[in-house]
Amino acid sequence: MKAVKVAVIVFPGSNCDRDMQHVLSDVFKLNTELVWHTQELPKNLDAVVLPGGFSYGDRLRAGVIAAHSPVISDIKKMAEKGMPILGVCNGFQILVEAGLLPGALLKNTSLNFMCKWTELIVKNNKTPFTNKFKLNQRIPIPIANGEGRYYADKETLKLLRKNNQIVFTYCEEINGSSNNIAGICNKAGNVVGMMPHPERAAEPIINPKNSKPASMIFESLLNKLGMAQ
Repeated sequence: MKAVKVAVIVFPGSNCDRDMQHVLSDVFKLNTELVWHTQELPKNLDAVVLPGGFSYGDRLRAGVIAAHSPVISDIKKMAEKGMPILGVCNGFQILVEAGLLPGALLKNTSLNFMCKWTELIVKNNKTPFTNKFKLNQRIPIPIANGEGRYYADKETLKLLRKNNQIVFTYCEEINGSSNNIAGICNKAGNVVGMMPHPERAAEPIINPKNSKPASMIFESLLNKLGMAQ
């Protein structure tokens, strides 16, 4: 059986790339390669992950400079072909700034960096990263961001609901996000962006909630790729 190959994109300022690589390679035994943002994507990829961090120090606004990195053109091509692509925290911001996902990520209403555990509610379990969940299942998971407030105008929110593009919502008011949105997908469903960090809740030793659900985001990818555990 072919080993699943995943690229984790590294930008100047990424700081969750090694965490993501560890979870994918050591916990889920995937062939995981760190790819510098100026490099071309490797051949025969099965998925791409844009990790969290502070690409380019969040200059101008979070994700906007990284969205113009050379690798993004390759990622856009892969997205059009239906490849599973996940953006976490800063990765979500980059996907939005690159036009792969709609809306915007703004400063939290508190104007403070937030680092805490919360719960998500699964609103779309048809994506490559949510197919192992039940609809409306709750996921204990940490957040860590300063510009994590998802915003979309009324027309965009209407389209997101119509097209089932709202993937996760917070179970509580966190940072002023429109409709408490914590994660969305593109219309095709293969590109998913989320602000919370599933890689920080994928192992019991770093999960004070002692809960499995966050790791099912990665199990869902394996299931999508025919490698269900």
